[in-house]
Amino acid sequence: MSQDHSHTHPNETHDHHHAHGHGHNKGPYGDHMHSHVHSDPEKERIDRLSALAASFIEGFRKAENKPGFLDLAGIPLHRHGSDGLKMHLIDAVIDSRWQLGTASPAFARRELAYLPYPAAMIQERETMTFTYVSLTERADIDLMTLLNERQSTESKEHPK
Repeated sequence: MSQDHSHTHPNETHDHHHAHGHGHNKGPYGDHMHSHVHSDPEKERIDRLSALAASFIEGFRKAENKPGFLDLAGIPLHRHGSDGLKMHLIDAVIDSRWQLGTASPAFARRELAYLPYPAAMIQERETMTFTYVSLTERADIDLMTLLNERQSTESKEHPK
C-alpha cells in the first residue's frame, strides 16, 4: 500500500512517498487500530449541566437585574405543586462548599478510613437552590434539577 504524507523532523519538513506494510494504521479488522476513548453519554450530559450551572451561578451573581436574568435563563417564577396549586419562587441561595477529605468504611474495623485531601485537590463547589412556596407546600429545588428538567422538556419538544 503506497501513501503520500508529510513528516516533520526538528528544523525541517518534507514530503515523501513510500509504502507502508500491514500494521501502519491498519489491522486485521480495518483501518485505524488507534485507541479511541468511548464516551459515556450520561457522564457527558452531567458534565455539560455542571458547566452550565457554574456559568449560571457566575452570571446570576453579576446580574444587576436578577428577575430578568432568571427569565432569560428560563428559570420559572412559578410551578405547580404536588396538590396542583401554583407555587411562587421566593428565594435563591448559592452555597459554597469545600470537600477536605473522604471517609469510607474500613475493612474489618468499626471506624471509618479517613483520607484528607492535599491542598491542591481541594476545590470549591457551588450549588444553587430555588425555593418555591404555595399555601400548602414548600419545594427547595436545585439548579441542576431545573436545568435537567428544562433540557428534558426541550429534547421532547425538539427531537434531534
